[in-house]
Amino acid sequence: MIWFVYLLLCDQKTFYIGISNDLKNRFFQHKNKQNISTKKFSDLRLVYAEQYINKYEAARREYQLKGWSHAKKQMLVDGKLGINACTELAKEIIGGFEF
Repeated sequence: MIWFVYLLLCDQKTFYIGISNDLKNRFFQHKNKQNISTKKFSDLRLVYAEQYINKYEAARREYQLKGWSHAKKQMLVDGKLGINACTELAKEIIGGFEF
C-alpha cells in the first residue's frame, strides 16, 4: 500500500503536513472542513507530496517535516530540497478537488 506525506498551503500562508494512504479522500475531507486543523481555512492547495511504501516511513518523514521552519518547508515546496517528490502524481490523484 502506498502512503503519501503531503503539504497543504492554507490561505497562502500556513503549511499543514499530513499522511494518508487515500489522498483523494483525505483532500476531500480537508476541503469539506472535516479536519479540525484545516477547517478554519478557506483556501487549501496541495503544494507538495512524497510517497512511501509503508505507514511507518511516511509517519517518520511527517514528524521530520513538522519540525522544520516555515522557510525550510517553502524551500522543499520550491524544489530546493526535494528528495522524493511526487507532487504531480498527487495532484492527478486528487483531480478536480483543487480549487
